[in-house]
Amino acid sequence: MGVAVKSIYVYPIKSCGGISVAEAPICSTGFRWDRQWVVVNSKGRAYTQRVEPKLALVQTQLPHEAFSHHYQPNNHSFLEIKAPGMQVLKVPLVKSIGSAEKVVDGISVWEWNGSAVDEGAAAAQWFSNYLGNPARLVRFNHVSGVRKVEADYAPGYNVMFADMYPFLLLSQGSMDALNARLKESVPVNRFRPNILVDGCEAFSEDGWREMKINNATFKGVKLCSRCKVPTINQETGKAASSEPTDALRAFRSDKALRPYDNNSNKGKVYFGQNMVCADSLATKPGNGKTVKVGDTLLVLQITSSPAA
Repeated sequence: MGVAVKSIYVYPIKSCGGISVAEAPICSTGFRWDRQWVVVNSKGRAYTQRVEPKLALVQTQLPHEAFSHHYQPNNHSFLEIKAPGMQVLKVPLVKSIGSAEKVVDGISVWEWNGSAVDEGAAAAQWFSNYLGNPARLVRFNHVSGVRKVEADYAPGYNVMFADMYPFLLLSQGSMDALNARLKESVPVNRFRPNILVDGCEAFSEDGWREMKINNATFKGVKLCSRCKVPTINQETGKAASSEPTDALRAFRSDKALRPYDNNSNKGKVYFGQNMVCADSLATKPGNGKTVKVGDTLLVLQITSSPAA
């Protein structure tokens, strides 16, 4: 049996709960809807679980048909947002006739600064109440917003509000190998991948440089360095311990793998492969590029070392 897609995850709001889907259309910035929204503070800076771990408990839901090829939202289409102790928040996917979008400047995610579409006072109040700090919900501004990935690794590609790259791939074999080192196993949601594959040896994905899934060609561009988020229990919104980071540090650190000859990586640990879709440079939703659960992953190019 070959390598196949086991699960697909889309995270509409950065750092909030993901949605497990049977298929996901590809657009120019990753899977459609992935990290299209972000919660920001009073200065426009993105909130993440690194600072507000209770974002893990915010659950999102889109119309089931939103993940089909030709889906077009209408005035009755919403992003539904839920959290413990909060009423359901419904964010329209399209503005009603005669309602203008409010574009705000000064939004920042990591090194990027730009404009975004403000989702209004009700959403701002909801997240402010939930977090206990001033907050607003904003949507990526497709009209004028462009956020490039790291040009040193994948020049020409764009992303919305994901940390760095449009796609993150992880294998079940790697999860199993990590959990074998832990006293208490952790679920895959600690690592927030977009694509989970099965049928390969642990950490095979480290060396995948080009692969085909369905009719889409992906390029593995950089191992994913992990922050503190994997230590946060996604069911409680709290960090119970320093695992699985401690376990990863023992065999997945820069010292062990040396993926890049760069002193700035000192102390980092790696788990998963960041990817771009080669077809996405000219891709729009609805043109047929998609990934489905059960799709075969065909590895086209391998490097013998993650340092390559």
